[in-house]
Amino acid sequence: MTDTTARLQAGDTAPEFTLVDEDGVSRSLADYRGQRVILYFYPEAGTPGCTTEACDFRDNLNSLKSAGYTVLGVSRDKPAKLRGFVDEQGLNFTLLSDPDSAVHELYSAWGEKSLYGKTVVGVIRSTFVIDEQGVVTLALYNVKATGHVASLRKKLGIDA
Repeated sequence: MTDTTARLQAGDTAPEFTLVDEDGVSRSLADYRGQRVILYFYPEAGTPGCTTEACDFRDNLNSLKSAGYTVLGVSRDKPAKLRGFVDEQGLNFTLLSDPDSAVHELYSAWGEKSLYGKTVVGVIRSTFVIDEQGVVTLALYNVKATGHVASLRKKLGIDA
């Protein structure tokens, strides 16, 4: 896909990337080939909505893993901030640092959005489900932090 402003949809090949995780380790989407991946983009570690969403993934990780999914969170935060977030919240999945928003843009998770009635440019809270071959099977934009994981599980047919 060359037009990064076009939103991804089911059937699209997930854009490849390599980012550094909370421990400074390089991770590529290709590392997860053969696994199903839930890739979610969130605005900022430690903020109320992002903490709610991350803890929701944490609390549901066993059922997601049992269904064959690996969860990866992506934000613009630096690795040190991500490490603090993981430690403070007891997160049990990998967080990736995208400080220049390059991967956000590849996934159309960066752009104009409405915030408190004003149009601003920033992170669009988004989630992508990627199959074992690297194909997007579900693309969700402008998701709500609260209740998102329950909604996602329902869409994926995963029981509690």
